Formats: sequence, structure tokens, C-alpha cells
Amino acid sequence: MKKNERIAEFVATLGLADDEALVDPRYAGYFALFNAQRYYEAHDVLEDLWLQDRDGADGLFYKGLIQLAGAFVHLQKSRLSPGARLFALARRNLARFPAHHHRLNAGDVCRLCDRFERALIASAFLTNPWTPAHAPRLELCTIS
Repeated sequence: MKKNERIAEFVATLGLADDEALVDPRYAGYFALFNAQRYYEAHDVLEDLWLQDRDGADGLFYKGLIQLAGAFVHLQKSRLSPGARLFALARRNLARFPAHHHRLNAGDVCRLCDRFERALIASAFLTNPWTPAHAPRLELCTIS
């Protein structure tokens, strides 16, 4: 079975909410997995969508979200310096888009990247600002 088929099967098991059915299931799946602190899987699921559009209009948007998940993978493994680098890359890619893009408040996500990157740098990469109990959540905006 190909990787994209495995991802499609996996996303189908996530039980996405009705309003999430209005977007690509891999995009909605990214947020479900991110909020469950399953950052590696979130990265993998969205990468499947990004591979289809990496040179398209949303390629850098998806890449930024993938980098965001990757940054949190690094923090989960206490690899603080690589995490900070990925926060900077994610912010740079996401900042190219409107503050609200594809039902996501991208401005808030850029501020999240800034906050974590600054905390890592301020601690000289000695203190991990991420904890499971206070992990950030990303929410899609509802369509009005």
C-alpha cells in the first residue's frame, strides 16, 4: 500500500467534525492531530497534501504548517535549537499569507511561532517552553 493510501485510511479514522468536512480531510486531520499533540503524524498528513501543491498558491502555507508541527516534534524530544529554527522558518512562510487564510488565523500562528522562538532564545536553549499540559491548540475558524 502506498503512503498516500495509508494516510487517506488514517485520516478517515479521525472522526472529523461536520464543519471540518468542508476542507480537505488531510488539512482538517492536521489540526486534529496537532491538537492531540501528535505532531509527527500531523506533519505527515499535511505533507501528503503539500506534495500535490508544493509549487502552487498554497505550497508555502502548507510548508509553514508542516514546519510548525516539526518544531513541536523537536520540542517533544528536547531538541531546542532545531525547534527554534523551524519556528522561524514556519513564521517566514506563514507570514506571506493573509492574516486569515483557509479558515486559519495565520496571524495568531505567526505570533505563536514568535513566542516559542523568543522563549527558546531567551533561555539560551536551556529551557523547553513546551509542556504537554500547556501545549498550544490550533482551531479552524467557522464559516459564517
